[in-house]
Amino acid sequence: MSNISSMRNISVANYFLHAVLRNAPANGLDPEQLLHEAGISAELLKQQNARVPAVNFGKLQAITMRAMNDEFLGYGPGRYLPGTWTNMCYSLINCATLGHALARYCRFYQMFEWGLQPHFEICGNEAKLTIHRGDPNHPYEAYAFELIMFNLHRFSSWFTQQHLPLIAVNLEYPAPDHAEEYRHLFLGQAIYFDKAQTELVFHRSLTELPTKQTEQSLHRFLQHPILVFLIQQYKEKSWTAQVRIIINKRLIDTPSIDEIAEQLKLHPQTLRRRLAQEGTTFNDVKTQCRHDTALYYLGKSKLSIESIAQRTGFSEASAFTRAFKTWTGMTPQHYRRQL
Repeated sequence: MSNISSMRNISVANYFLHAVLRNAPANGLDPEQLLHEAGISAELLKQQNARVPAVNFGKLQAITMRAMNDEFLGYGPGRYLPGTWTNMCYSLINCATLGHALARYCRFYQMFEWGLQPHFEICGNEAKLTIHRGDPNHPYEAYAFELIMFNLHRFSSWFTQQHLPLIAVNLEYPAPDHAEEYRHLFLGQAIYFDKAQTELVFHRSLTELPTKQTEQSLHRFLQHPILVFLIQQYKEKSWTAQVRIIINKRLIDTPSIDEIAEQLKLHPQTLRRRLAQEGTTFNDVKTQCRHDTALYYLGKSKLSIESIAQRTGFSEASAFTRAFKTWTGMTPQHYRRQL
């Protein structure tokens, strides 16, 4: 898991805090207490642009699931009791191929007739994982679909030890206010809203990918599955991930897109085009790296603001403070006090 430790500076948007906690009060739980247990300041809920480290978000989601006694966080008409996910994982671990594992995954969750129903099918050169509403009368919210689609994609990636490339992520609902976060949620894959059904679409050849996990590695994974999903990196990476890795290694003197393209043996325009196909830009990736690294150092060390500014690629602390306030709605000093 050594490659995880290098990615602990990834952050998660404020929206996902609200989504995890949305149904907590109806279950007699205090959201502020859950945030406190996860090491997150309740003040951050009020900051629209705030982000929190993925490590703390992973803790919050796990704590809330246990407290609610529901792995679906109250988004369904019934509960997935704690242990449901673990049993599903052990039912899949000996599958030889990804296609076999996904088919068994669907059969497992189809046993919960009231829940969101995953279906696996192959149509020509495409394989599809389609999500149907088990209870047509239940008002499933966007996070219900985000949660199951995110888990499906990241679990498939973990099982095959590569970020599974998708042809499309089709979603049956309109683009939400936080739609920009979807490029991080689905690792830069092509996303379409207002579609006839919710589905992950990928090339059928990927169903023959061999699974690369064992019961031993599954045991380690189940200790912190949410965190693994959020920050695990694999040898085969998207162009966004490759650019991010290079920038993070040289954040103090951030390389230009020309330098990065040369390192990746691409023409700069080709790299720009490939990033655009993944739904992002070079400046977006650079800003996100600076943002996430700033959050990491503010939360994990006693470094001065001036030192953190330098480590995130800013020549002056004042420029860093202005940028940080744009990202989060508060100054670095205020953010650190909240933590």
